[in-house]
Amino acid sequence: QVQLVESGGGLVQAGGSLRLSCVASRRTFAFFNRHAMGWFRQAPGKEREFVAAIGWRGESTYYADSVKGRFTISRENAKNTVYLQMGSLKLEDTAVYSCAADLREWSTAHSDSQTFGYWGQGTQVTVSS
Repeated sequence: QVQLVESGGGLVQAGGSLRLSCVASRRTFAFFNRHAMGWFRQAPGKEREFVAAIGWRGESTYYADSVKGRFTISRENAKNTVYLQMGSLKLEDTAVYSCAADLREWSTAHSDSQTFGYWGQGTQVTVSS
C-alpha cells in the first residue's frame, strides 16, 4: 500500500510563499525512488488540475503554464519526499493541493493525470488579498 501525506499548506497573503511537502510512507521507499511524482490542485467548484511533476531521478520537471516561473518542484529520494516551493502566490492559487505518484516505473515528468495514482489527502492553500 502506497501512502502519501501532504503538509505545509496554510493561509498566506498574495505575493507570499509556501513550501509544500509530500512524504511517502516508509514501506513505500523502494516504490518512491522508481516513480515520477506530481502535484495537482483542486479549487472549489473546479476540476482537479495539474500543477507540476518531477521525474523519478529528479532529472526532469514539468509545470503548468499558470505556475511556471513561480513554483518549483523538487525531490529528496533519500527522504521519500517531494516538495513544491510556491512563490508570488496569487488569489487564484487557492486550492487543495495533492501529490500523487506515476503508476509507471522510471517515468519522466509529464502532466497526464490519468497515469497518476495513490493520491494523498491534500493540504489546503488559501491566498488572501
